Amino acid sequence: MKLDILAFASHPDDIELGCAGTLIAHIAQGKKVGIVDLTQGELGTRGTPETRIQEAEDASRIMGLSARENLGFADGFFKNDKEHQMKVVEMIRKYKPELVIMNAVYDRHPDHKRGSDLVSESCFKAGLKMIKTESETGEEQEAWRPKAVYHYIQDRFITPDVVVDVTDFWDKKMETIRAFKSQFYNPDDSSPNTYISSPEFLDFIEARAKEMGHSIGVTFGEGFTKERNIGVKSFFDLI
Repeated sequence: MKLDILAFASHPDDIELGCAGTLIAHIAQGKKVGIVDLTQGELGTRGTPETRIQEAEDASRIMGLSARENLGFADGFFKNDKEHQMKVVEMIRKYKPELVIMNAVYDRHPDHKRGSDLVSESCFKAGLKMIKTESETGEEQEAWRPKAVYHYIQDRFITPDVVVDVTDFWDKKMETIRAFKSQFYNPDDSSPNTYISSPEFLDFIEARAKEMGHSIGVTFGEGFTKERNIGVKSFFDLI
């Protein structure tokens, strides 16, 4: 299946927090969108790998994704090396996305930068025909390199290069976040409190989106950084 956008995340819920509104907006435009989670988030204080997989499935249905996969890398310990890159290359070649979105270039959680570096390098290597990979059916995969690569912004503030208006899709984005019931604020949950399970954390997510939105004159926005300059033939392409 060919996708228009393939988004990568170090952990299930990274996408929902960082750029679900953008994905939902593009799905509403008729684009085919998929997600690849690198780990199951098994080192998280709350929930289990099994519950997080189910929560990811619930969030995927809300978004209307065309595909979602989990590579099962070791949470906290995966590396940006050949073994892990080859698995990511296989996903890029499988879905042939025009656009790839990935974790922030740096962040509070070290897995986010590591995942960002891993996917970024893999995007380049996926386009090298001398690197051989096979599909799930044993057929050799064609080389494929996405036309554009962007990084969503997570916990730490990074000045965005691009901000996407997600105002019309904000409620649905929040619905995808709340699908991860084990991870975020729930007054009926007696699990240990964490940085992201406080009610203030969801307030922060909304405040960040309002800040991004304010910068482009809308209510809610999601920010991204780019890996190369954006080229246009006319300034009016940016209006």
